[in-house]
Amino acid sequence: MTGGEVLTRSLAAHGTDVVFGIPGNHNLSIYAHLASSNIRHVLSRHEQGCGYAADGYARSSGRPGVALVTAGPAVLNTLAALGQAYSDSIPVLLVSPGMPLRHPYRGNGHLHETKDQHAAVDAVVAASYRVTSVAEIGAAVTQAFVDMLAGRPRPVHLEVPIDVLDESTDTEIGSPVALPHVTAPADQLDRAAVALDESVRPGLVVGGGARFAAAEVCQLAERLGAGVVTTTNGKGILPEDHPLALGAGAHLPAVAEWARTRDVILAVGTDLGSSDLWNGPWQLDGTLVRIDIDPRQVGVNARPEIALVSDATHALRSLRRQLGPGGVGPLDSGDTTAWVSRVRDEADAEGALWREEVKAIADVLERDAVVTGDSAAVCYYGLRANLPLHVAGAFLYPTGYGTLGYGLPAAIGAKVAAPERQVMAVLGDGGVMFTLPELASAASEGLALPIVVVDNHGYGQIRRNMELRGYSPLGVDLPSPDFAAVGRALGCHGVEIETPEHLSEQLVKAFAADRPTVLHVMEGGTT
Repeated sequence: MTGGEVLTRSLAAHGTDVVFGIPGNHNLSIYAHLASSNIRHVLSRHEQGCGYAADGYARSSGRPGVALVTAGPAVLNTLAALGQAYSDSIPVLLVSPGMPLRHPYRGNGHLHETKDQHAAVDAVVAASYRVTSVAEIGAAVTQAFVDMLAGRPRPVHLEVPIDVLDESTDTEIGSPVALPHVTAPADQLDRAAVALDESVRPGLVVGGGARFAAAEVCQLAERLGAGVVTTTNGKGILPEDHPLALGAGAHLPAVAEWARTRDVILAVGTDLGSSDLWNGPWQLDGTLVRIDIDPRQVGVNARPEIALVSDATHALRSLRRQLGPGGVGPLDSGDTTAWVSRVRDEADAEGALWREEVKAIADVLERDAVVTGDSAAVCYYGLRANLPLHVAGAFLYPTGYGTLGYGLPAAIGAKVAAPERQVMAVLGDGGVMFTLPELASAASEGLALPIVVVDNHGYGQIRRNMELRGYSPLGVDLPSPDFAAVGRALGCHGVEIETPEHLSEQLVKAFAADRPTVLHVMEGGTT
């Protein structure tokens, strides 16, 4: 088998059913075998789009997303997406060719040559591997999947030299290996169970690391009668219409006060970082118990009295089992109802500018809908704490790294992963321009994908920050293109939205359409 065939068959053996890619001269030996495999190829229009789509696929499906690009500038174009995946703990595999083994590495003008491609990618991934023979490829693919899935998920890069892709040899393809669960010591679980059992005002703070423990979060919260706050990446893990759900407004003053008044806080799968607590770290008066699969994370940003290095599902099940039957139940949870009301009032005030649009979206979403967002005010002030979502992995957002351009390609990846579910993107007019060509990719795939562009004529939050500092705004005002017409030109439907009611009507049509639909909304009704 050639290196390209070993690579393709090894990916398939690990369950890869989709790759998001762009062909180039140096990766054609991979494409030759993709065409005859059962792996679907989704053609992106820019390599950054490949990376974000793979990220969205991974978040939506729970399986690693795979991006396939050519060497040099194509690889460098993926780095923002890989950095986002690293920051948010998402398993994304970037597969690329590299310079030939017998290339002298002296800057002699080889097409797509990068001074040190491996080092460039290694800066934003958990690991970057360069194989040196066909025989190494299968094992390298297996190692990449182990790195992505064992412990804390993170992106990985696999580089195969151009000449190795074309070489042939008798070798084996890579095959999956069983991965052990990370479990906390029994004595630490005992300490945590006692603290929770004796608590009077417990609370749970749940992040993306608990995404696959939604049932366990709900069961433990109900056993304790504990209110539950989620981070942005944890949004929906506890359905946001549950009586114990305080939502995803971890940054709100009311949530900080709620956390301060808890006698025990159980934080699960979250770094308690500034991307969620942007008004400053919480001041906790009670006991902090942390569950995290990464031992390097349990002391980050807030030092716990009890630290459980464990898979979230295993730890929560163990705690629930040790607590036994009983508990106050979700409807007799002390002061939780009052806190829910206070938090929702603050969130509503913060998102008032987008209140009607958020309601218009909420009115048409099914219970398992997926919404992707960008680093736009409509998302972090409007949607995050105000749009009710009800399943884990329902809100795909570039939290830690804060990239622009994430939302559209991530929605493509999510829709490819779950074609039966409603998937939509909500973007700002500044951010959408970073990956606007991916409209053509979505159209080519015939995805029923609403794309709401909320237009404030530029980088609105940066404009406001300049004004708050007393600076004259510079470089923040953008003339608005006719986004609906741009969408139509790239193969989508395009609609100018006139009222919130019109938005709801058009969303219903867009979810049932034969292609994507660009819905252009002027922020605050401005023109």
